[in-house]
Amino acid sequence: MVGRRRPSSRRALRVGAYAQLDRDRPRRIGVPEIILAEGKSIPHLIGILRALAARGEGALISRPTRAQTRALERARQAGLPLRFLAGGRLARLAGPLGAVYRSGCAAVVTAGTSDVPLADEARALLTELGVRVVVAYDVGVAGLHRLLGAVRRLERERPGVYLVFAGREGALPTVIAGLVRAPVVGVPTSIGYGRGGRGEAALSAMLQSCAPIAVVNIDAAVPAALFAAQRFARSPPGRRAGRPAKGRRRARSAARPSRAP
Repeated sequence: MVGRRRPSSRRALRVGAYAQLDRDRPRRIGVPEIILAEGKSIPHLIGILRALAARGEGALISRPTRAQTRALERARQAGLPLRFLAGGRLARLAGPLGAVYRSGCAAVVTAGTSDVPLADEARALLTELGVRVVVAYDVGVAGLHRLLGAVRRLERERPGVYLVFAGREGALPTVIAGLVRAPVVGVPTSIGYGRGGRGEAALSAMLQSCAPIAVVNIDAAVPAALFAAQRFARSPPGRRAGRPAKGRRRARSAARPSRAP
């Protein structure tokens, strides 16, 4: 029917009785579905990737376990086009991801070196999506002289968004949000010990920030990266930003009462 979209279920890729892959997500929200390996059996994970590869589609796989990584490596050696990123925290199945982004860059910042593995996870994901990334690592508030120089360098690149990773007391995102114009996303990391350790104190501190920031869950590098990527997503082909689809305009016109002459 003219003006109606196909139901999203028709855009799902069924894999056996255990998976329905959301192939419409890039068009709908601007970022692709990320396959979370954690919790999946090895046959299910490999089955999903083989189904995508058979259609010539790519994928990003987040947080594979050691056993899954060994299975993925065996599949790679058998011909599945896979490579590992961010020290094995991500895997990439070759092929298009379906999302298109305009030019721009995101800044990824860490308070300490211990936060770098998570930051690299976000950095690798953004890079694979085609978003340019600039970084500043180990610039926490224990040495503000390091931070101020890093902020000056990053600001010259005009980032559209900052992803700031911090454990312990989690102060860095608040400080950066008071220095830069772009939105800041605080990512609390499970670095710390004793009371409030494992990221709890960092999360609480970021939620109480007096500077405006957004906050994701503890160690949530992938959600933070996807949130950042949405800021660079282009409108779907044939659509102008801020204007309703043609079918919706017709429906609204038909619903308006006619005026008597």
